Amino acid sequence: MGSVFDCYIDRAGTDSAKWHVYGDGVIPLWVADMDFRSPESVIDALRSRVEHGIFGYGIEPPSLRDVLTSRLKARYGWQVAAEDLVFIPGVVVGFNLAAQAVCQPGESLLLQTPIYYPMLSVAERAGLTMDQMELTRESDGRYTVDLDRMEHAVQRTTRMFLMCNPHNPVGRAFSRQELEGMADLALRHRLVICSDEIHCELVLPEYEHIPIASLDAEVAARTITLMAPSKTYNIAGLKFSVAIIQNPALRDAFVAAYRGVVAGISVLSYAAALAAYEHGDPWLSELLSYLEGNRAFLAAFVRDHLPGVRMTPMEATYLAWLDCRDAQLPARPAEFFLDKARVALNAGESFGPGGEGYVRLNYGCCRELLATAAERMADALQR
Repeated sequence: MGSVFDCYIDRAGTDSAKWHVYGDGVIPLWVADMDFRSPESVIDALRSRVEHGIFGYGIEPPSLRDVLTSRLKARYGWQVAAEDLVFIPGVVVGFNLAAQAVCQPGESLLLQTPIYYPMLSVAERAGLTMDQMELTRESDGRYTVDLDRMEHAVQRTTRMFLMCNPHNPVGRAFSRQELEGMADLALRHRLVICSDEIHCELVLPEYEHIPIASLDAEVAARTITLMAPSKTYNIAGLKFSVAIIQNPALRDAFVAAYRGVVAGISVLSYAAALAAYEHGDPWLSELLSYLEGNRAFLAAFVRDHLPGVRMTPMEATYLAWLDCRDAQLPARPAEFFLDKARVALNAGESFGPGGEGYVRLNYGCCRELLATAAERMADALQR
């Protein structure tokens, strides 16, 4: 019997941004949602809530905080109190709120590029400037953090370190040693850390996710951690996330920035999140196995059939970071693959400095579709 993930599901006519933007004939492997049905437990919870037929303003399910704090303890050994959780409708909302809560106009944010592209607009939106440093790409394609370079990037005005772990798009799950180095720098410069950890449960088996706030109490007191079930259980469109803020003063500032500006969580979002966290782990285990198969297939295909393209070694996420700089393509390889292969990818340059000549490919789909897209890309390179 095959995997429940190994089947094509037609998403045409479902108002899917992923499948609508580029139209018919294009295989969309760009934005980070997967082409898999969410766990049946989530679908059942939504169906039950919809059948009730009334959709007024909601409050959080009574058990949700306990479910989340127990999960953080079990998975990461991280002791978080129920009152440390702030529920918000999205991680992007969260890091924008963090900048508003922590920084004053004229101050700056520190970022490591290439990085998840919505982070690049946070500073301008909040009246801040950006202090950017590029991650170091090693000879094997793996990215690391140069702490000396990071030190030099910090300015007198730097107030917040906005980071991504696991890292999107380069696929790193940072080690404890790396996190300790970054945390030490942030503490020495009295920076608040805002850590986007939305891919924390999508880590390859030989690696682990370590929340930076779990290192010690001093780091936790200066950290806003953002997590969500949206990528893990493929419910991104339901808009539920959590900010974990263990410093009461920092949490109060975050909540003050939230109130009156950001909409509350819908009753459907609460129902889906609770069902995912309570009952979705068997589905998640099978998903991770299937994604590992996709990753292995894609890595082998790139190596054998895409001359001049190199796939960055992955530790987490389902987003492959492909180096096309030696493939003798035009300056924007995403445009080339869209035009010549009819495959939609994210353009590397949209992730900031260090992304030029790269594309990001979402392999969260059935293997047959992934293989078809890969073959199209190979054919385009051979013309």
